[in-house]
Amino acid sequence: MTLPPHFTLLQVTPRLDAGGVERTTLDVAKAVIAAGGRAVVVSEGGRLEGELLAMGAELVRLPVASKNPLTLLANARALKAMIAERQVSLVHARSRAPAFSALAAARATNTPSVATYAGVYNSTTPWKRWYNGVMARADLVIANSDFTRAHVLAMHRTDPAKVIAIPRGVDLAAFDPAAVSADRVEALRHAWGIGERDTRPVILLAGRLTRWKGQALAVQAARRLNARGVSDFILVLAGDDQGRDAYRMELETAIAGAALGDCVRIVGHCADMPAAYLAADVAIAPSLRPEAFGRTAVEPQAMGRPVIAADHGAARETVLPGETGWLVPPGDPQAWTDAIEAALAAGPHAWTRMGQEGIAQVRGRYSVDAMTRATLEAYAALLASRASAAR
Repeated sequence: MTLPPHFTLLQVTPRLDAGGVERTTLDVAKAVIAAGGRAVVVSEGGRLEGELLAMGAELVRLPVASKNPLTLLANARALKAMIAERQVSLVHARSRAPAFSALAAARATNTPSVATYAGVYNSTTPWKRWYNGVMARADLVIANSDFTRAHVLAMHRTDPAKVIAIPRGVDLAAFDPAAVSADRVEALRHAWGIGERDTRPVILLAGRLTRWKGQALAVQAARRLNARGVSDFILVLAGDDQGRDAYRMELETAIAGAALGDCVRIVGHCADMPAAYLAADVAIAPSLRPEAFGRTAVEPQAMGRPVIAADHGAARETVLPGETGWLVPPGDPQAWTDAIEAALAAGPHAWTRMGQEGIAQVRGRYSVDAMTRATLEAYAALLASRASAAR
């Protein structure tokens, strides 16, 4: 992909911790640099900032996670100056609060703007719809799935020509079963308290500890399975609680109260997700709300693991029932109990077959290369359109 000469991309994202938005920010920055451009990221920083700097991108710290109106105005002024100083070619906003400042600065400097609509936000009031709608006010809106694009068009009555779907990508070099050593897998199993001789199937729920990700539902399903006499499994809940101490304590209390301590583990943040999926036999994604894309339903497929996912949102695009996994009614404890029991009963032969189907699907449809190529092509088309309109 060829970018215009002296191309500089300014991406604005609240933080650089683990997450789909953050990961995509880094992926696009890396692709821009590889194509000969310059990548600047404005953020409050986080655990991924070292990786960002190592690839040759520039990090500028601003309090862009803030929703304070005075901070938004100050950020807009700072971004306006930054766009002029660094001769920014295009501004890409990746979250709602920073989008107010980023898009204002882009308009003030007549700089083309892009916004990625990466979530199906709560829109229960007119004010909330207006707030969410900032992401639809850029010159180009990138939705991270067909599901999200349909949501944008329905909620904001945006011109369909300026809303495109580019599915989030998986780094196939990192998420490659052949690239993960047995030592990495064994180290994680040890960290999770799983002994070398423990042959129980491992079910992995990866995702930050927040109620809508469905950890409480998974624990409830584990309790029901035990009541049925199905206890030969380990459920691993891997994810940062991000300060949600009360929810973590609620989960721990539920686990202890149901005497599930031997088969349900809360293991905290996991930095080596490729190894985590190989350390598991089946992945689950029981989100209570529709996922706009849902990395945790796609990444395990890349690692050859079948997925049980909630039957709504983009999971209907990314999980093929009976081929790469199972789709289950969201929020239904009985249905989830039945689905997990059926997956466990299917056994290793079925898991391997579904895993191979999953690898083929992800490599064909959800690679980082495909995502970044489509994104850079969208940038180039927007710049060409603006240049043509100016003539």
